[in-house]
Parts: sequence; C-alpha cells; structure tokens
Amino acid sequence: MERESMQFDVVIVGGGPAGLAAACRLGQLARQSQQEITVCLLEKGAEIGAHILSGAVFDPRALQELFPDYKEREAPLKTAVSCEHLYYLTGAQRSVSIPSFFTPHTLNNEGHYVISLADLCRWLATQAQALGVEIFPGFGAHSLIVEQDEVKGVITGDMGVDAAGKNKGNHTPGMELRGKYTLLAEGSRGHLGKEVIARFGLDHGRDPQHYGIGIKELWEVPARQHQPGVVVHSTGWPLSESGSSGGGFLYHLQNNQVAVGLITDLNYSNPHLSPFDEFQRLKHHPRFSAHLAGGKRLAYGARALTKGGPQSLPEMAFAGGFLLGCNAGTLNSARIKGSHTAIKSGMLAAESLFPTLTGDRNHATLASEHGARFKDSWLYRELYQQRNFSALVHRFGGALGGALAWCELNIARGKGPWTLHERRPDYACLKKASESVPIAYGKPDGILSFDKASSVYLSNTNHEEDQPCHLKLADDTIPLQKNWPMYDEPAQRYCPAGVYEVVDGPDGRTFRINAQNCVHCKTCDIKDPAQNISWMPPEGGGGPHYPNM
Repeated sequence: MERESMQFDVVIVGGGPAGLAAACRLGQLARQSQQEITVCLLEKGAEIGAHILSGAVFDPRALQELFPDYKEREAPLKTAVSCEHLYYLTGAQRSVSIPSFFTPHTLNNEGHYVISLADLCRWLATQAQALGVEIFPGFGAHSLIVEQDEVKGVITGDMGVDAAGKNKGNHTPGMELRGKYTLLAEGSRGHLGKEVIARFGLDHGRDPQHYGIGIKELWEVPARQHQPGVVVHSTGWPLSESGSSGGGFLYHLQNNQVAVGLITDLNYSNPHLSPFDEFQRLKHHPRFSAHLAGGKRLAYGARALTKGGPQSLPEMAFAGGFLLGCNAGTLNSARIKGSHTAIKSGMLAAESLFPTLTGDRNHATLASEHGARFKDSWLYRELYQQRNFSALVHRFGGALGGALAWCELNIARGKGPWTLHERRPDYACLKKASESVPIAYGKPDGILSFDKASSVYLSNTNHEEDQPCHLKLADDTIPLQKNWPMYDEPAQRYCPAGVYEVVDGPDGRTFRINAQNCVHCKTCDIKDPAQNISWMPPEGGGGPHYPNM
C-alpha cells in the first residue's frame, strides 16, 4: 500500500508552546501581507495538551508580543503570583527561609501567573486554527524526509502493526507530510531533533546538552488552606543527601488546586538514586506537607527538560527547517521557566522563514539571518545572562553554588567575562554501583507518598497493547551484561513510570520493558549509561493523557 502525500508550505512537529507560537505567527504574517500559505501542525498526543506538562509559573512577555490583546481573547492566565517563598531544606524536618534580598533576581515573579500550560496550549491552538493552521492531533512524526541533504518534511507512523512488526487487518501506512520548511518543536530530547543535530552537526563546538527530569502532581486541597498565587521553591534536601542537585516547587492555582513537583538534574552520579522516590520524600517535608494535608491527588506526570544553557545550544537553523524551544534548549534554568522562551523561539523562526516562502531559498543566508535575529533578541540576552547558573550549582552544590550564582546574577548581572563549561554528558556521570552508597527508600504511606503503579494510573497513560515496542535497544544484551554488573541497571530507578524491570525467574534474570507504562518523559534516552535506549513515538495518540498539567 503506497503512502499518501500532502504538501504544505510549513510542517510543524509538536503542539507545545513553541510549535503553536510559530504557527500563530506565520498565520499573522500571512494575513498582514495578504498572502496565502499552508501550515500544518502535528501533535502525537490524542489532543492538544494531552502530553503537556510544566510547573508552571508563566512570564507573559512573549505572549504579550504574540497577542497584545491576550486578556481580551481570554487566555487562561487567571491566577497572578501573590506571594513567593524560597527555602533551603537542610533535612527531612528542617529548613532555612531565604530572604528576598538573597534570592537571585531571576526568581522574582512579580507580574507572572501560575497556570496550566496544557490549558494555554489548547488556547493557542484555537488561535492558530482561527488563523488558518491545520492541526492533526494523534499523529506522531516517525521519521524525516531528507532529499539532497535537505529536510523536506516528515512521515507519520504506521497504524495497525502488531508487536512482532507484522501488519494487522487495519494496517494503514503513515503519510508523507511535505513542506518547504519543517519546524521541530517536539520538546526536550525530541527524536527528530536529535537526528538533525547529528546529521547536520548543529552542536559542533558546543558543550554537551544537559537535562533534568521534572516529576509533578496536581492536588485538590481543602479550601481553608488554599492560597491562590502562592509560589514555593526549594533546594537542598532530599537530593543533597546523595550529592545531587535540583529543586522542589509548589504552586497554588485556582479552584483549590495545588501543583507540586521535583526537578532532579540528570547529571547525578549515584546509580541507586530514584528521582521518583526522592519526590515522594520531598512531599513529607513540613514546608510541603502543610500545603497538601487533607488533600487528594488528581494527576501525575513526568517530563525531561533541557537545561544546558547557551553553551549547549545547537544551531537552530538547518537545511530545510528549524529547531524550536526545548528541542533546542531555550529554557532559562535560573528562572525555572521555559514556556515564554519557547514561544519567543517559535516567533523568531516564523519571522525568519516567512519572507522566503514565496521566494528563492538559500539555507546559508537564512541560517545567518536567523542567527543574527536570535542574537539581537531579548531571548538571547536572557539566556546569556544566566549561562553560568546551572554549572555553578552543579560544581559547588546548592548552598555555595547558589551563593555564587546570586553574586553572578544580582551583582555582576551576568556580564562577567567568564563562561563556565560542563564537558561531560549526563549519562557519563554515573559512578559504579560498588563505589556508590545504596539508598533505602521507605514504603509510601498512601497519603502523601505513593507507588509508581498508582501514579502512572493517574497519568491516564494508554498504549495499544499489540504494537511494536517504541523503546528500542541497540543491543539487548547490554542491560544485564554491562549495566547490571556495573550500575545495578539504573533504568529500573531513573524511569518514573516503572517501565524497566530486572526480574528473576525460573529461566534466570531478565530485563523487562513495560512499554505500556511509558509517560514519554525521555529520561531513558538521556540517562542510560551505555546510550543503548532510543525513544521513538508509539502508535498515534498513545501515551499519557494529562488533564491540565
């Protein structure tokens, strides 16, 4: 059966803030110039927002540029930040409140909003459709179309293939979606983004990219303790006990809802560490449990985030397209914000490529012009200012590193003549299990802390049972012959959804992949010490179905 093919001016992969902002900006530019262009946007989730997960405290700067009348258009920015707290947790019961004077100015959230990023993306999708953009949810872009060393579009995944790779009765080949330009806005560690970075050498001369894993829950709490707009951030315990870095967050939204989560930097060295279980511990700290007491968990999810900073940022323009948002690495880790930067990156790409849609295409000129546009934007200046933040925390820990970061950001304002580099990729940071201190995690109490199985249930994750495993092993002997003896197979701990298990049975030890549990966080693709696991999109629409994360 031959593949069907559709032609567009621009094909966008990913229905997050970057992809949707690019789509909206292209639609606006077309209307302003009275030109007809065709734009399609693919989203692998069953609907826009289904795979979106973020904190999120939102800076409306980029949205204000994209839609100056966003309030009149009823964008879902309802809860303004009302109060902020930053704590250094010194133990399971102890903490130090950090005065505002000693807080990096980048964490000042005055004029910002506590939001559901999924709701914002759904709103952006309605704006894009009103501007003529075609949105195709439930279709994952499986592979690139590359001709004459230029990206010409994408091919969606086949439907109706069984676990053995054979076509079922309902088999339908994936479609070719061809475009003059292809914009890759897949979020952190997108599989197509990873391919174009390698194919076109976009990261030549750059530091390795660095990542974190964010694990989040949505709670409903009693009205008497709900404080709309309250923002809590923490650093230190529990990650400090293993010499790891990251931080907790807790945000009061509207409707008696509270978002709580933990970001664990994926450069941690102890293979016994479990980011999921560290998060469960965090919720028992009084600074967090006081907000959650008497509440009920509504949703759970996890997602990797890209946080290497401008030192790790690849070239965003390639032959035939652009990398956008977290797929490139535009998150500002010093602000714990990536949504506004993602929106701006999408707008910049749209503004760079639009003039070429009806004229001659010259990749070298376009790449140069886009690079200049990016360097001249507030996005670049913001990222450059915080370029040393993560490296300082990684090198010197949360206390000393945070103090040095305060000096860098509040006194030098990021204008110092130095740039710190982290040359070792996250997956290479693990020590051998025999050289690391084992970590004993207690049983969850079912009140504040929970197990992975019940958590994944709340993510509404679902995959067609009889389909090929979308988690590919380059060598299926590595988990037990290399990773197990050296690292006690860390996949069984770094995965926040219980996808990977080492099981002892009558036929010996086996490595089991429960792909149906996968919440598409991409941590395995990043942290596997042998770089043996590749995440690929499953059959369209599969994965989590987050409500308003």
